[in-house]
Amino acid sequence: MPSTLRLDPANKNYAKIIAAHDEALAKNLDGYIDPINSLFVLTAASLKTRGFCCENNCRHCPYCE
Repeated sequence: MPSTLRLDPANKNYAKIIAAHDEALAKNLDGYIDPINSLFVLTAASLKTRGFCCENNCRHCPYCE
């Protein structure tokens, strides 16, 4: 799950965003098109391959607190 600092579970679109992320993970994709703003978002798995946090506030960063 993304950090609550990057995606608030109270966000009305939380379920749609998580579903898009989960679908991308299941298809082994590097990212997905955000269902709300149409921007490309990297998955946690893709970000983890970097080996460090890039400090760009990525929604699914596996390295943030």
